[in-house]
Amino acid sequence: MGGDLAKQVLAEINLARKNPHGYAEYLRSFRLRFRGDSYRLRGTNTMVQTNEGVKGVNEAIRFLSRQKPLPPLSWSNGLAEAAFELAEDEGDNGDVGHQGRSSGGPRERIERHGKWRKIIGENIFYGLGDARQVVMNLIIDDGVPDRGHRKNIYSRAFRRAGVACAPHPGFGKACVIDFAGEFRDQ
Repeated sequence: MGGDLAKQVLAEINLARKNPHGYAEYLRSFRLRFRGDSYRLRGTNTMVQTNEGVKGVNEAIRFLSRQKPLPPLSWSNGLAEAAFELAEDEGDNGDVGHQGRSSGGPRERIERHGKWRKIIGENIFYGLGDARQVVMNLIIDDGVPDRGHRKNIYSRAFRRAGVACAPHPGFGKACVIDFAGEFRDQ
């Protein structure tokens, strides 16, 4: 289910939740890698085109500087299995989005692997990079007007999460994070 990277992504989300002011420093460093609306992927010569450029990064830094710390999310094997269904489905066919061809939508996938209460949500990252790059991109939420991925990461309502990453033919990899307020694995 994406193994080490999946666990690293949740650890990185928890770092960002527990210390948002400190996490803003990573974004300040990241901002230095921009040339116009593109940034250089750390350790490579690969340039990644964004919609908003540094403007989106600056907006995320302002958000983090005002964000209060939140408790960490606890790992759920059931949520990770639900996330893996979508990551694998999209890796097989190159699709993107929350509705998998064979795996269905988030609620359907999550309910196959346990019982949730209160609230569920899902984030998906497509692209290259390590756990920090995945989480920074979701916090910046480039090109997403309502910043829904960031809202999920910083939602007080979420207490559990599961992550799965898989190769994706169009973007290198897909990392899916499924969230729940409460979740009992099957």
